[in-house]
Amino acid sequence: MIFWGITPTHGHHSATIFDRTTVAAFHGIVTRFTWTNPHVYIHVETKTEDGELIEWEIETDATPILTRSGWTSESLTPGDQVLVRAYPDKRTEKKHALLISIATENETLAARSYFLRKTDDAVSRASASDMSGVWELGFSDFREFYEAWAKAKLTDKGIASQTNYTVLSGSPQAKCIAIPTPASLFSPNLNEMVINENSILIRNERFNVERAIYTDGRDHPENGGRSNQGHSIGRWEGDTLVVDTTLFEPHRSPVIGSGVPSGPDKHVTERFTLREDGTQLHIDYVLEDPEHLEEPFVGKVIWHYAPHFSMLGFDCNPENASRFTLN
Repeated sequence: MIFWGITPTHGHHSATIFDRTTVAAFHGIVTRFTWTNPHVYIHVETKTEDGELIEWEIETDATPILTRSGWTSESLTPGDQVLVRAYPDKRTEKKHALLISIATENETLAARSYFLRKTDDAVSRASASDMSGVWELGFSDFREFYEAWAKAKLTDKGIASQTNYTVLSGSPQAKCIAIPTPASLFSPNLNEMVINENSILIRNERFNVERAIYTDGRDHPENGGRSNQGHSIGRWEGDTLVVDTTLFEPHRSPVIGSGVPSGPDKHVTERFTLREDGTQLHIDYVLEDPEHLEEPFVGKVIWHYAPHFSMLGFDCNPENASRFTLN
């Protein structure tokens, strides 16, 4: 039996094109399954209550996240009968939605279901002896960040920039341009830290970003070139790594969907501290941007040691990345 309906649900309503206060739930048949980055797309044909055939475009996460959540490139094939639950596009005329879960005859698949799923495993509880290795974010932490960011006190220019921004046409990520810190700390993709003699590398799976932190005593270069991730220098205060980052290039929305740019004087300070048991890395950050923020934006994030996962990374497909701007 095929049905379609909208039912209320509780959830974080973030500044995206999706309505996270409702859930579209329907049975249908898979017509296409596109295994690409930065988003996997599923097209599902269903019938309305009036018997009209319609096709939904269901958007979900990148392939590394889905792989760790139990998906493969062959999880769905055209002709599969499925039950879809998804957050619909705010533009109600569009049959476009963000996946919550999709059920076939054999299994139910969901995005981001891998987070800390092996905490009862001896391997998952392994302790890091230093900050090097692979780290993951807790499932709800990125939501808390965006809830806090929504309350940030903006200057008049920051408010104007946010008001004039539309994620459908202004998103740098739609052009395969990565987000800088501190928002990058909250990416649901894995991070890897590599400690070298005179520098530390932080690698993030999303867009295959590599961020260098120089620990050889140098200062920021005068009149230095600007870059997407900025210029980072670090020093040790006991067991805490203090990272100072500036020289960010202009970025239309360094916090996903917010529309507040990176100003020329944007400055971020981060403090990385490994917990005594080696299972968590606590990161305190301060974001200063006098052009757009009335006061510093301050927060904290916890990364969890994840040696049971491998960094997968992905190549961003520009056509795929810009698809939602064309809907």
